[in-house]
Amino acid sequence: MRKVITYGTYDLLHSGHVRLLERAKALGDYLIVGVTADAFDRSRGKINVRQSLIERIKNVRETGLADEIIVEEYIGQKIDDIRRLGVDVFTVGSDWKGKFDYLKEFCEVVYLDRTEGISSTELRSEQQDIRIGLVGDSAILNKFENESHYVNGVNISGVCTNNGSLLADRLHELPCVTDILDDLLDVSDAIYVISQPEMHYVHIRRALERGKHVLCETPITIKVEQWHELQQMAAERGLVLTDGLKTAYSMAYYRLCLLAKSGAIGKIVSVDATCTSLQDIDKLREENRPYPWNSVCAWGPTALLPIFQLLGTGYQSKQIVTHLLDGELFFDAFTKVSFVYPHAVASLKVGQGIKSEGELVVSGTKGYIYVPAPWWKTDYFEVRYENPAENKRYFYQLDGEGIRYEILSFIQSIRSAHTTSYIDTDTSEAIIRVIQDFYDGQDVIKI
Repeated sequence: MRKVITYGTYDLLHSGHVRLLERAKALGDYLIVGVTADAFDRSRGKINVRQSLIERIKNVRETGLADEIIVEEYIGQKIDDIRRLGVDVFTVGSDWKGKFDYLKEFCEVVYLDRTEGISSTELRSEQQDIRIGLVGDSAILNKFENESHYVNGVNISGVCTNNGSLLADRLHELPCVTDILDDLLDVSDAIYVISQPEMHYVHIRRALERGKHVLCETPITIKVEQWHELQQMAAERGLVLTDGLKTAYSMAYYRLCLLAKSGAIGKIVSVDATCTSLQDIDKLREENRPYPWNSVCAWGPTALLPIFQLLGTGYQSKQIVTHLLDGELFFDAFTKVSFVYPHAVASLKVGQGIKSEGELVVSGTKGYIYVPAPWWKTDYFEVRYENPAENKRYFYQLDGEGIRYEILSFIQSIRSAHTTSYIDTDTSEAIIRVIQDFYDGQDVIKI
């Protein structure tokens, strides 16, 4: 019996896929089809896959062409499969010509011509074409625009800013470059907001009034009452309003949370997070330039994320200790927040006027998780135990600091009409409540 094997993602199965499978089947007596796992696709940068692994396998099975279906989960698996399954022929589309010649050592390799004019990528692009406008005065807009190119069906429509000097040349070439928000809303279906936190409410409210979806860099507002109002507006209008916090979309961070919640380190009793970055405040003063986001807004949401996602938002008490460089503008050189839960504690340290080790430590009754600096964009963490021989290290590829996955989640939420955000509303509200208390002086000690 002559065995043939082929591999693919088979997302949105179409006639081109079926034709390729038919021709692969004709090369032998028994066809094995490898379908890529979700995690494997993501590790290779294929983030636009619409259907789950189960759906894709089901679609391949329903063609009636596959005698056996396997899941491809890691690089190098093709060699293992060919040896293990006694494969005689490996085949794949001609757009991969030469890529798999190394498999000729193990079996015959055949490249099949693909059906012209149809692909899953084209189908995905046809189904979704969302224009996103950028709002704010931050160099992060450059990163956002760059990462948007990795997400199918996203077009950056323009930018609304009061400080064009922070923008890359390519952003100045966008169809709409303005300092008037309504001009940008006229040419956009959605907006990404990273203006000053105190302006978020105004910008988001106007966008929602105009029927636009909003992805806002956390915090969405600096007042809980405003947050509730905006959430209600979005719900009533069938619009998406969600947090933009790239760390939540990092694969390493996401898996860390799953591991911790599954009991790998026992009961979680402490979470400690540090995020710092030095700003030349004196130079800003000399040049009469506006301050950037203060420390509690710039870093607070990131540091609060693992605390609230691992321990929940039901803390009993908290204490905020801060050192303000400018009391009127609430610009803090550093801030430390401590929480007491019924059965756990947590602390965070953030600052733009200090430097410290940007690590994350999650302590449990059986062990602890250690994430080295900078933990908020890590691709690696360790689970450590009393016996070092039991320690484990986990590595995950980090593409685009999580921004492209944040954009993808936003687009999927718009398309599916329900949120796919990795940050739930309880966490979003709790982050804002801490920031509001900072501004209101609630539970605050100034030093």
